[in-house]
Amino acid sequence: MSSTNDPLPRADFYSAEGYSQEESVGSVLKGVIGSITHQVDRRLVDHDLTHAQWVPLFKLAHGECGTVAELARTLQSDPGAMTRALDRLEAKGLVARVRSSEDRRVVNLELTEAGREVAAVVPAVLAEVLNLHLAGFSKEEWRALLSMLKRMRANGEALRAATANNSATPD
Repeated sequence: MSSTNDPLPRADFYSAEGYSQEESVGSVLKGVIGSITHQVDRRLVDHDLTHAQWVPLFKLAHGECGTVAELARTLQSDPGAMTRALDRLEAKGLVARVRSSEDRRVVNLELTEAGREVAAVVPAVLAEVLNLHLAGFSKEEWRALLSMLKRMRANGEALRAATANNSATPD
C-alpha cells in the first residue's frame, strides 16, 4: 500500500498482485540467515553453545555490549530471553555478572577466562561458514553483495528513523 506522505522514496520491484515469496528478498535473506545459523550451531555444538548463547558471547568478547539491556537492544531481543541466555552462560562459567562500582543499579557482564577461550573460537567458525555459503562468488561479487546489503540496511535504518519521527509528531 502506497501513501502520499511516505517518509522515503521507494523502489518499484514488488506489487501485491505479482508478489512471490520465492522472489522476496526478505524471504531469501531469512533462508540464508537460517542456513548460516544452523551451520554455525552445528560447529559450536562441541563447545555446548547455541545461537542464543554464542552471539552474546561474541558481542561481549568484542566489547560491543556490557549489560543485559545493551545486548538485548543490539540483538533486537527480548530482555527476558537475553537474561535466560546469560543465565545459561553464567551457569557454564563463561560469563560473570559484576555490579558497577559507579552505579549499584547497573550490572555489567564480563567474560570469564573460559568464556574468552570459547569466544575466541567463534570468529573462525563464522569465517568458515560464511566462506562455504559464498562458494562460487568472485571477490567482486562478494563486495557488490555486501555493498548492496549494507545499502538495504541503511535504507531500513532511515525508514525506522523517519517513521519514529513521524509517529512522535501529531498529525
